[in-house]
Amino acid sequence: MCGIAGFSSFKENFTYAENFNWSEIAEEMGRTLSPRGPDGDGIFANKNAVFAHTRLAIRDVLRGGQPMTRVHGGFEYTICYNGELYNTDELREDLVSRGYNFTTTSDTEVLLYTYIHYGSGCAERLNGIFSFSVWNDKDKCCYLCRDRFGVKPLFYSIMNDTLVFGSEIKALLKFPAVRPKVDKLGFAEIFAIGPARTPGYSVFKNISEILPGEFAIFDEYGFRKYPYWKLQSAPHTDSFDETVEQVKELTQDSITRQLVSDMSVCTFLSGGLDSSVITAVAANYFKERGEQLNTFSFDYADNDKYFESSDYQPEIDRPWVEKVSRELNTKHHFLECDIQTLFDNLYDAVRAKDLPGMADVDSSFIYFGKEVRNAGFKVALSGECADEYEHIS
Repeated sequence: MCGIAGFSSFKENFTYAENFNWSEIAEEMGRTLSPRGPDGDGIFANKNAVFAHTRLAIRDVLRGGQPMTRVHGGFEYTICYNGELYNTDELREDLVSRGYNFTTTSDTEVLLYTYIHYGSGCAERLNGIFSFSVWNDKDKCCYLCRDRFGVKPLFYSIMNDTLVFGSEIKALLKFPAVRPKVDKLGFAEIFAIGPARTPGYSVFKNISEILPGEFAIFDEYGFRKYPYWKLQSAPHTDSFDETVEQVKELTQDSITRQLVSDMSVCTFLSGGLDSSVITAVAANYFKERGEQLNTFSFDYADNDKYFESSDYQPEIDRPWVEKVSRELNTKHHFLECDIQTLFDNLYDAVRAKDLPGMADVDSSFIYFGKEVRNAGFKVALSGECADEYEHIS
């Protein structure tokens, strides 16, 4: 994953530093996001907008740096992007047919040109997980967008006619006008429904989220949000065989698209249904290319001694992990975490989320993610409610 942050105003000249060095403020915002992207960082600044980016390099490591600027029709367009486009090749093919020339193989450049060509309607054409900002010099506006299910976070605040945004709340708090204030609604979020949250809200006053399936435009007329997608229900009319075939096709396509990377890829394997399906598709993908898939499983030290069956987890994971790994011929790695390590990583877990979380679950993910990264993997597919987990440290 990467980190994005920035601010935009039409009543402030960010190139004229009377009271603040705006680029330094953007750099401070970016530094708070450095754990999301240790492979590079960058700043973009003009009169009306300043962007910061921290990068986890997954595709086109050498030429895919951000913020990325391209000129079209005599106007500059600059993007800061966190995520991955699964239909990059299809979008590039469409844009090449319309006369666009590419200088990188990164999905960032494809996304930027998609915005340049299709404008605010670009979001409907994207298949992936993403949050991104674009400064549009032609229309003099800042465009924000978030993926359909909100996998990639995007927080924002409007303070003194200035839009401030970032991948994490801590980045916004580096902007001088944004303060960490909690009101009654914020306390209700913490104590009534935490660690869940009301969509669109943070626990802090005046800090909100771009909702999943939304884009926003900020210009001299103000800030406006628009939905570009929403989940809809409809009668199911397919036969059983048709349903099986369609679910199979969609599942295989979804997983296979997430395996495209210039870096090493692995999967998290617990032996359960979700992770086993993902691992099976990934293992077959690698096998067809003459490669062996690496898999990882995680457990707590002495779990074999103290495990107690429950409705949530009736059996211990390891026998099922071994069975699936053996059947799929994966190169498997068993990782363990003791109580002290779990405790030590709680602080990092809280700092990473900025919001109420799942305590031991978050702490274990932080630790195991570091171990997977140390083993040489930047990208991992997981069945943990998202089907993809990219970790950096």
